[in-house]
Amino acid sequence: MNIHLSKSAFYCRQKANKNKIPMSLTKVEISHKKILVSSYQSNQMPRKVVKRSASPSDKEEMSPVLARHSSPEMRDGESPNLLTVSKKKEIKGVNDEEFGFEMKKMLESFEVDITKTLANKRKRLETFTQNKMKNSNKKIDEIWKMQQTERQKLYDDYCNQMNNILQQWDVDLSKSKEQEEKLLAVFKQHQKLCQQNSLVQQQKLMTLHELHEQFCKGLKDLERNHQEQQSTVLSELKKEMALLQKRILMDTQQQEMANVRKSLQSMLF
Repeated sequence: MNIHLSKSAFYCRQKANKNKIPMSLTKVEISHKKILVSSYQSNQMPRKVVKRSASPSDKEEMSPVLARHSSPEMRDGESPNLLTVSKKKEIKGVNDEEFGFEMKKMLESFEVDITKTLANKRKRLETFTQNKMKNSNKKIDEIWKMQQTERQKLYDDYCNQMNNILQQWDVDLSKSKEQEEKLLAVFKQHQKLCQQNSLVQQQKLMTLHELHEQFCKGLKDLERNHQEQQSTVLSELKKEMALLQKRILMDTQQQEMANVRKSLQSMLF
């Protein structure tokens, strides 16, 4: 996570130090969202001064000035303005250092919070996507098995009907041969029987042809129904993906707005 201060902030900070006007940070950039904090001069937005006890080094640096201020020569001949200016400079430097340290700690805490938030969001997204994919695969498998069962049923019915008709045809042929052997002497009767058998065979052929046409028609209808089912499933999957994308975008926007509010509240209050 890239969290850095912009160059303009440092430039304004240096310029403010030169002009003796303390200024706050101007911009903090977190991830791809920019949180803009306007810089205020000390006379526009009062800042809480953190009191700190003077360190030994500060006391050593201030001891000549205090001695000079306490001496009779200083009280008699010189003005105390120099001592006041030096105190203000030291207090302002201490406040700037403490403000920078507090800002650095706040940015580090932002980085940790945002990293945890992104990790949790990525984990939830992966879990939600895996569940959706499992449900979609299960639904597709069920539809595929149902279609396969219907195809197998239609094929079995067709095979059974064909076998029955062929067996009956074989029986009829055997009977016709027996009748031909018996009625060999009687030509006319044999001719009639042959005509009858031919008519029966034609009817059976027509029946086979009709069965074949019915099978082809049923197969086409079944394929058309399966295509419609597949298109319906695809449309449902597209809708689910659109809803998933919309939900992810809404979660992301809500999380980002919550992070922005949290960061602004922590910076302002």
